[in-house]
Amino acid sequence: MNIYALSSGRGPSGIAIIRISGKETLNICKKLTKIENIKTNEINLCKFYDPKNNNIIDPEALLLWFPGPGSYTGEDLAELQIHGSNAVINSLLKILSEQENCRLAEPGEFTKLAFLNNKIDLLKAESIGDLIHSETELQRQQAVKIIQGNASNYYNDLREKIIKSLAHIEAKIDFDEDDLPEKVLKEAHKSIKIIHQDIKKIMEDSKIGEKIRDGFRISITGEVNAGKSSLLNLLSKREVAIVSDEAGTTRDVIETYLNLDGYPVILADTAGIRDSKNEVEKKGISLALGKFRESDLNIVVIDNSSENINSEIIKMINNDTIVLLNKSDVNDKHNHKFEVDTILASVKKNKNIDKLINKIKEKLSKKFFSNNSVLITRERHRIKLKECLTEIDKFFKKDQSKDIELAAEDLRMATRHLGSIVGKVDVEEILGSIFKDFCIGK
Repeated sequence: MNIYALSSGRGPSGIAIIRISGKETLNICKKLTKIENIKTNEINLCKFYDPKNNNIIDPEALLLWFPGPGSYTGEDLAELQIHGSNAVINSLLKILSEQENCRLAEPGEFTKLAFLNNKIDLLKAESIGDLIHSETELQRQQAVKIIQGNASNYYNDLREKIIKSLAHIEAKIDFDEDDLPEKVLKEAHKSIKIIHQDIKKIMEDSKIGEKIRDGFRISITGEVNAGKSSLLNLLSKREVAIVSDEAGTTRDVIETYLNLDGYPVILADTAGIRDSKNEVEKKGISLALGKFRESDLNIVVIDNSSENINSEIIKMINNDTIVLLNKSDVNDKHNHKFEVDTILASVKKNKNIDKLINKIKEKLSKKFFSNNSVLITRERHRIKLKECLTEIDKFFKKDQSKDIELAAEDLRMATRHLGSIVGKVDVEEILGSIFKDFCIGK
């Protein structure tokens, strides 16, 4: 079956790109262009016709032809570059739908074919999706690193080391102990311990990779009527929250996604903290406290002219807090002193908000600093790494002199969990490693 899809955005636009992949791609392109000698590695200037009546769909277009397996999908693939009007796009898509054994591609199917045809691994497939959906510079950089193979190479290297150690243990099962030096087994156990330490180190990352991908959570908390909702609107550059002089307007948590100078941020406006008898407001305050606890960073907004600050707000001020003393346009003196980062500002006058943004960036940059060369970007990877550690732990708990076969099975499962991260699971590699290391049958 051949598949096709619009790979660029919907028109109108200067150019639109339609992709076709499958065994009959070349024949379909010949029917559409009336060109018999379609060249590869060159741009083919052409017209696109409707094969049913020979009407011209686009009089000036380009065709790029990529024969498999050297294409993106690993199959014969073509890219049709046409004028990007909706009329031209719709006409060509309709014509493709009428071709024999040709259907509209499912979401992500071109990349799925690339994976199935061993053009890319699972990590790269996922990161291509991340790159397409990246909205900030940090997200783009992280996706590019994974596409370039940094993480894949690291996980594959760990897996190959386990396979090599497993090969030594398999050899002990299959051959007399006299034929296998004791130091070989000791080296195998030592290597597995180092791998266990490396995986633990990767997992102790405060989920930075996932936060870069999904966004750092920042909550705006503090006093009622101190300017929290106004701050949310100012940073969002749009009216996200209702602003009123009436205290306690915000009852629920209002969230918005921001690109804060390259930093992906999920910013939450919460209810003001105060003693209240209103059941709805009390629920809002409870949600605010919960959001405070789960956030990566908190902005505590306090009216600079306030004489007394609620004790619950005082408790919220810690090293993961930036205190914003708002309404400095009314009172421009520091009325309150805290042992954390404090900014005297005016949301109404947009005064010192740039300092707040710089301080947010500074604090977030310290949070995502990691000594690890590889960051976990998805919960799926974290689960598989955890399962790998569990199998290695089971391996070390077994009596190697009595339960060596079961211990070997633990390592096999560990390799499977690591392999499933990149989409590679091949038990034949263990046998191949035995032949390589021990020259069986030579």
